[in-house]
Amino acid sequence: MLIPHPVLGLRDAREFAYLGDARLIDRPDPSAPDAEAAFCDYVYLRDNPAGAHRELWFHEHGDHSWLVVTRNTITHEILGAELAHDVALARKRSVK
Repeated sequence: MLIPHPVLGLRDAREFAYLGDARLIDRPDPSAPDAEAAFCDYVYLRDNPAGAHRELWFHEHGDHSWLVVTRNTITHEILGAELAHDVALARKRSVK
């Protein structure tokens, strides 16, 4: 499986470590009144989707970048990849 790294081009998936659902970027607010329940959900609850899914991958044997990879969980086809830093910045801008 090849991952289209946004900076380095196509890279073998063996260079990466899979870290799970890309929603892990969105940490709950620790000062919110429901922070305990929100962190419990954040740590323990995961969807198991069939089809396109956004995932966090770490370029462990490369430039140590974090990517958000969109992958079809049925076919393992990689549909796209973005730097996680760019995804997080875009989300912050959309919240404001």
